[in-house]
Amino acid sequence: MFEYIDRESVLTKSFLEEYQSHFRIESYPSKTVLLAQGQVAEKIFWIESGCMRIWLNKDGQEVTFQFFLENSLVASIESFWQSTPSLFTLETIEPTTVWVADKKDLKPLLDKTLQEEAYRNLFIDAIFQRTFDYMQRSLSFVQSTPEQRYLNLVEQRPELIKRIAQHYIASYIGISKVHLSRIKKKLLKS
Repeated sequence: MFEYIDRESVLTKSFLEEYQSHFRIESYPSKTVLLAQGQVAEKIFWIESGCMRIWLNKDGQEVTFQFFLENSLVASIESFWQSTPSLFTLETIEPTTVWVADKKDLKPLLDKTLQEEAYRNLFIDAIFQRTFDYMQRSLSFVQSTPEQRYLNLVEQRPELIKRIAQHYIASYIGISKVHLSRIKKKLLKS
C-alpha cells in the first residue's frame, strides 16, 4: 500500500510511517458486505488486490454507483467523516485484500495532518477529483444514451469490462442486463 502511495505522491517517509501503523491487512471473499447502507462507516479501506463496488437499494433493486480497483481508497466518506448513516453499501465483487484503518485511530491523525498545507491540498485535490468523477457520471445520464455510456466505459475503463460481471456493468450504466446484451450484440454487428 504505502510503496504505491510513496511512488505516486509527495508524501514524506515519516508521514507514511505514521499512517501505516494505523492500518492492518485483511482479506475477504467476493460478495462480502463491508458496510451496509444505513450503517455508520467506522473503517476506511485501501485496496491492495481485488475489486469493490458501492451500490444503493432503489425500490428493491441494487443500483451500482461506482467500482474501485487496486490502489483505491474506499469508504463512505460522508459517513466516515460526519458519523452519519451511509447512503450506500460497500461490497467486494472479487476476492479482495485491503488495508483497513479504524476511524477512532485515523480521525485524530487526519485532523492533525490537515493542519499542514501541503497535505491538506492533497486531500482537497483527492476530494475534488472524486467529485468531478461523480459529476461526470451524473451528466452522462443526462447527455448520453445507454449505448454511449457503455462505449465510454469500454474506452475509459476497459479493465472493468474484463473483470466485472455484466449485471453489475448494466446496473452501473443504468440499464438491465438484457438491454446491455442487446447493445453488445448491436455493436458486434457494426
